[in-house]
Amino acid sequence: MILSFHPCFVGDKNLLCAGREPGAEDLAAIKASDAVILPQGCYPSLYEMANNHCPNVFPNFNARFKYAGKVGQAQLFKETNVEHPKTETYLSIDDFFEHSRNCSTRLPFDFPFVFKLDWGGEGNQVYLIESYEKFETALRIAKSFEKSGQTGFLLQEYIPSQNRSIRVAVIGRTLISYWCIQKNIRRFGTNLAKGAVVDSDVDKDLQSFAVSSVQDFCKKTGINLAGFDVLFSSEAEVNTPIFLEINYYFGRRGLGGSEKFYEILNAEINRWLDNLGLALGH
Repeated sequence: MILSFHPCFVGDKNLLCAGREPGAEDLAAIKASDAVILPQGCYPSLYEMANNHCPNVFPNFNARFKYAGKVGQAQLFKETNVEHPKTETYLSIDDFFEHSRNCSTRLPFDFPFVFKLDWGGEGNQVYLIESYEKFETALRIAKSFEKSGQTGFLLQEYIPSQNRSIRVAVIGRTLISYWCIQKNIRRFGTNLAKGAVVDSDVDKDLQSFAVSSVQDFCKKTGINLAGFDVLFSSEAEVNTPIFLEINYYFGRRGLGGSEKFYEILNAEINRWLDNLGLALGH
């Protein structure tokens, strides 16, 4: 039996777990299943339940939950030895000040550098820090979030990239790449939500390089559903893909919209099932 918790993939049995923790009915269905299909927005508790009680689970979110948030991603990039911006991570404001008291300099990077809270998508909670005043403002923002229980941030070296980055969308074995180009030179960030535009045709060789690097990374980590943001430094003598971020819940505009995304996703789930020797209705 194929059990689907995904609202856009029809299994032999279908359950929705949106907005709630999984319960006894979900556990019984998982235990009776040959494979479980999960939504991108599933809770860690649902993933853990499925992973512990069914041998086949799609997507593979092991890395997502083991290396949670942007702080966790920085650790994953380090452990897998992929090129990424130099990064310092902090669990809290107090952690930062404790660390800075033990260092000869207060800040690990020269201006400008990047300040990222541990969460947020589409360029939200990411700031280009060009002065002490802007850094102190970012710390105040982090402090206000800490009061609500949201903690953690990182400082990262700034990589000049001509205001563009490559998004590599991984959907099963399908990888799709395109450039996100910010044409407003006064705006920091290449997110489409911040005014960047999609270009799938420019610099195909760099896109292929990024796709190949992401593919290798996914083989190491098991990731099979995510959007990767990759940079190429505009000042480096040799082009090297620089891993910036992993987005497990990513936009679909560059893929042709939600309908196209779900078309690809359904095809990839069916291919995954076929490779396991499983099929719906059996």
